[in-house]
Amino acid sequence: MIPSVLPTYNRAPLHFVKGEGCWLFEEDGRRFLDLGSGIAVNVLGHAHPPLVAALTEQANKLWHVSNLYEIPQQQALADKLVETTFADTVFFTNSGTEACELAVKMARKYWYEKGHPEKTGILTFEGCFHGRSSAAIAASGADKMVKGFGPVLAGFKTLPWGDHDALHAAIDDTTGAILIEPVQGEGGIRTLPDQCLKGLRELCDEKGLLLILDEVQCGVGRTGRLFAHEWAGVTPDIMMIAKGIGGGFPLGAVLATEDAACGMVAGTHGSTYGGNPLGCAVGKAVLDVVADPDFLDDVRARAGLLRQKMEGLIAAHPTVFEGVRGYGMMLGLKSKLPAADVVKAGYAAEVITVPAADNIVRLLPPLNITEDEIQEAFNRLDAAATALENQPA
Repeated sequence: MIPSVLPTYNRAPLHFVKGEGCWLFEEDGRRFLDLGSGIAVNVLGHAHPPLVAALTEQANKLWHVSNLYEIPQQQALADKLVETTFADTVFFTNSGTEACELAVKMARKYWYEKGHPEKTGILTFEGCFHGRSSAAIAASGADKMVKGFGPVLAGFKTLPWGDHDALHAAIDDTTGAILIEPVQGEGGIRTLPDQCLKGLRELCDEKGLLLILDEVQCGVGRTGRLFAHEWAGVTPDIMMIAKGIGGGFPLGAVLATEDAACGMVAGTHGSTYGGNPLGCAVGKAVLDVVADPDFLDDVRARAGLLRQKMEGLIAAHPTVFEGVRGYGMMLGLKSKLPAADVVKAGYAAEVITVPAADNIVRLLPPLNITEDEIQEAFNRLDAAATALENQPA
């Protein structure tokens, strides 16, 4: 008999009833250190006072009116994003998946309006994850994403990661855009080197293509810059964001230059809930904190300590771990054991981590994790690794 909640998740047997900063409280009273942040969502931890205040104040005024009307909170957040990024314009969604849908539509509409309706092709890369909608799974091209859901939306080519020759060979007269994550999250914390991102920008400029960046997981301060592409000193034409921008409230957005967005006129796209007063009030409160240069300086400093501790963890447990990858507060422990086993051992040590592809254990803590909590993260992961080492063969 099917359960009342559709069984599409492999859930851990944990029942969290309260969160406070970097901590989650199980209904049985146990206190877990949260290094997952709801998969890179809770950038300021749980129940962060300014976010609670923004949510409560707006909830007592107005939740939803629809986009039939002007929404001051939406305008304020859009203005802040335009002020702090490459973008000239913003469309708000409820999720990264919805952001992907619009990014694909925007790119294709751009070329239609420019008189090249044939340029519908979008190049993506092995290991990518852009969501679970029809466009997003087609973009991934992976069997595990598309099997059983055909016919798959046409127009995507998935290329090998790091294969420059394949990239150049894939570009033809139907190619309109390149879509890539500066840091693959689900793909195993795989980082695109700065020189490669610069090369993609130069290639797009040379070939007249749009560059679409997916910063749903790696954006909003996660890497120590407001957005990950800033490390390379380049800008995209279109960018998808979500997760961290809402700090736990469902919120996403597509940011774009005026030129890239030229085809998206009245009636070409919409969202009933996207950009509602409640979500945008919270998003503005998140950005007011995370976009502050002093805050990002602190993130980078603590991220250096986190990496140092993780290097020490690897050295202490060479039969469990073999390396660490990523940067900022987006690290991946490469495991010699199944990543799922390491995550499960973490539950016993009351620490939350997140598995990813390539046998990676993701560490995605709140950006405001303290030095003491970073030490506690080491202690608990050390205990988890020790327990794995002591298991009977």
